[in-house]
Parts: sequence; structure tokens; C-alpha cells
Amino acid sequence: MSRSIILAGRLREVFLNGSWIANTNYQEVLKDLTWQQAVQKVGSLNTIAALIFHVNYYLTGFLAVFQGRKLEIHDKYSFNLPPITSEIEWNKLVCDFLANSEAFVQKIEKMNDEELEKPFFEEKYGTFLRNIEGVIEHSYYHLGQISLIRKIIS
Repeated sequence: MSRSIILAGRLREVFLNGSWIANTNYQEVLKDLTWQQAVQKVGSLNTIAALIFHVNYYLTGFLAVFQGRKLEIHDKYSFNLPPITSEIEWNKLVCDFLANSEAFVQKIEKMNDEELEKPFFEEKYGTFLRNIEGVIEHSYYHLGQISLIRKIIS
């Protein structure tokens, strides 16, 4: 099995349909979550909506690079979630996130080992492989936060 298929499988697990590592995934943990729950503040923690925006922000930036565009994401903007004031706005964020997750997985599935070893946008950012592995680790980190916040607000 190629590395890209293995990586895509790990991404699919964390985002869409797995349960091996965290016993859940983003799609499952977001199911039946209302917009009020998504924006509910718990102490100094980020809201679930802010965390979904944050992870999606990076997916969007990576997808742009995969399409041959510039890397234009910056950490300082990754939590700039516009206010969510309705179920429609929340559902749009979730739908965009899940669509970007699927697009990201599909792009990784089509990569070959040579592409994985190429520099990601510029050499200073490391290889595609290193960045994809970073997305997996980053995504599990925030999935854990979301799972805990969801338990607290339920």
C-alpha cells in the first residue's frame, strides 16, 4: 500500500468516519450539535465553532497550494471566525469543513511518493509528507478539545 493511501486513510479516520485512534471523528462529534452549543463559551477555552473554523482555515490554505496557488495562510488569522448567529451559518461552516476534509483526503490519495517528498510551497516549510502528517496531528489535537468541550456543555 502506498504512503499516500495510508495517509489518506488516517485523514479520513480523523475527519470523516474513523474511530480507531480517538474513538470518534469530526463528522461524528459535530452531528446534532446546535449552533448555540457550537458558540457556547466554556471558561477561557475556544468554542467548538472557533476550533472548526481554525482547522478548516488550514485545510483551505493547503488545498490552495495543492491547486498550484500561493500559501497565504497565517497563524494570526486562523481563529478569525465571523460571529455565528444562526443554524444556517453554523451548518455552512460544518458543510464547508466536511467538504474541504473530503477534498483534502482525495487529493492526498492521488499523490505519489515522489510528490510527498517535494517541498511544500517553499523548502522552508518542509515536504508535503511532513505537512500532511502535521495536519493529522493538529487535527487529532483539536478533535480532543472539541470532544471534551462537547461533554462539558452537554
